[in-house]
Amino acid sequence: MGESIPRQRISVHHALGAGPVADVLLWKNWCGASIVLASATAFWFLFERAGYNFLSFVANVILLLVVILFLWAKSARVLNRPLPPLPDLEISEQTIAKVADVLQIWINWALSIAHDIAIERNLLLCLQVAVALWIISCIGALFNFLTLIYIGVLLSLSVPLLYDKFQDQIDAKLHMINGIIEPHYRRVSNMIPKLSSKEKKVQ
Repeated sequence: MGESIPRQRISVHHALGAGPVADVLLWKNWCGASIVLASATAFWFLFERAGYNFLSFVANVILLLVVILFLWAKSARVLNRPLPPLPDLEISEQTIAKVADVLQIWINWALSIAHDIAIERNLLLCLQVAVALWIISCIGALFNFLTLIYIGVLLSLSVPLLYDKFQDQIDAKLHMINGIIEPHYRRVSNMIPKLSSKEKKVQ
């Protein structure tokens, strides 16, 4: 066996956008990461373990904010203090345009997959989507939605950090797993065109 060519290390921080979100996910911003982890844990404990109702929680938080702002504004007039520093509570057209662009990309991607399955009769893509949905269904049967979100937060705060530290070892294991799976995947993908051609002949 020949020696494997050393691969260039991927900058995980750059791949995550090299911004404040990347700093939090890689624990470069310890304060932000700790706040996210503590907040997610508190929310999960309140709604999952303590049985607190989400709608009641939101209503109580908004009520508390409204009361604080009202009392602040009243006391500011009496004591000649500045009013609460509230920003302009409006959404700019640029923000709406950015959200619309992102939604357009995702919707077009989903429609293209549906087109390939329904019109082009891409059997391989249909099997991939079916397997993915089946896996999601199995995971959803084990955990409720809130627990899944909490697990997602924990994975987001741990997987990028672990991959950044042990990238060489993880890449070697993934390369070995890919070498085992790839021949079976090619065998299945080579069988699918034969099945599709048989369906067309029958028609």
